[in-house]
Amino acid sequence: MNPLTNSAIIVEGLSDKKKIMKVVREPVEIICTNGTISLSKLDELVEELEGRDIFILVDSDASGDRLRKQLKREFPLARNLYIDRKFKEVATAPLEHLAQILLRARIDVHAQYLHKG
Repeated sequence: MNPLTNSAIIVEGLSDKKKIMKVVREPVEIICTNGTISLSKLDELVEELEGRDIFILVDSDASGDRLRKQLKREFPLARNLYIDRKFKEVATAPLEHLAQILLRARIDVHAQYLHKG
């Protein structure tokens, strides 16, 4: 865990993490659940992320919805971020779309991804 950042974004997979890392400018921790998360891992996360701003950004599909519900139970104060359903997966959403979502959540993003389109 990175003690220098006050924010964490929880995503499903490594490809999601890499995509978001390209867009985000500020130090933010991106945590992969690898699609599912065990209760012991979840308990560990709850402890490590206590007192931090948590964002949940998972795919717009059935497994993403299930994971989001599970995470929301453990992190009731987490902010849900949603990609447009037409993109289905975080990994396949355009960088500009992700930048807009993150910016609305007040997460600093690289300016080159903010052109309107």
